[in-house]
Amino acid sequence: MDKRVKFDFEIAFTNGGGLQGQDFRLDIAGDYISDQELADYLVRDLRLLLVGQVLILNKEIIGEPHKRKSLEGDSQSARFVDLSHTIAHGLVTYKGLPAPIICDYLSREESRKNYEEGTEFQIGKIEMVSNTGTYVDCPFHRYADGKDLSEVDLERFADLNAVVIRADFRQGLSVDQTFFAAKELQGRAVLVNTGWGDAYWNTPQYYENHPFLTADAADYLQQVGVKLVGIDSHNIDDTRTKSRPVHTTLLGAEILIVEHMCNLGALPDNGIVFSAVPPKFKGVGTFPVRAFARIV
Repeated sequence: MDKRVKFDFEIAFTNGGGLQGQDFRLDIAGDYISDQELADYLVRDLRLLLVGQVLILNKEIIGEPHKRKSLEGDSQSARFVDLSHTIAHGLVTYKGLPAPIICDYLSREESRKNYEEGTEFQIGKIEMVSNTGTYVDCPFHRYADGKDLSEVDLERFADLNAVVIRADFRQGLSVDQTFFAAKELQGRAVLVNTGWGDAYWNTPQYYENHPFLTADAADYLQQVGVKLVGIDSHNIDDTRTKSRPVHTTLLGAEILIVEHMCNLGALPDNGIVFSAVPPKFKGVGTFPVRAFARIV
């Protein structure tokens, strides 16, 4: 049965005044919605400005047919697609590199002795190589004098106009120049959707005979002036050889690379804005990112 949420609300404005509603009803997707999600939806749907505190009162989930497009479809958050794999303790991203160790530095139980009754915290400890999960490569990863994570301008990581290139691995592993010809690529992030990561992530097959870009594809992308190239595969280069022409060409031109992506099949070919922002580390050329796309 369709679910709706019935609730009262009180909205205060920072410049004075307020707005109240009683027995308000909205369609929801699923069986639950948090107070914060309701508050965000009200502010957005009513196009309110200068909003201060929002109180959700007397919330009740009821079974009732939907009257309009659900909150899931209307929600701003539904326009975002997560393109990153989850990093968990013991995850192997690149065969031969150690898995991350994720544990407590200070557990909740141990923290209780430092605070008043009912107060506790957790402080985590993470030990890992920088090539873990979905990560971005900067020029320093390949070149000793290349820019590291702290030196690449923020606008190279975030809010990039993007295009998705479809290159199903079932039709062949090598992604050459022909996949990119006659596409509008200049100044954009180019995301190569092979389907490999979604099919084989965290399995032995993921590391072997994976899709990759060819040297001529890298040359072409450099010539047309793309800003970033991402792929949902084990490596953007063919790891069956010791040569790495794609890393060499792209990073040499300060074109960033994002590897081990996922969910690219959920994106349209165009009309998306891409971000993959790492921490601002000095002396590091690769680090995990929360890669995501906003559908516009």
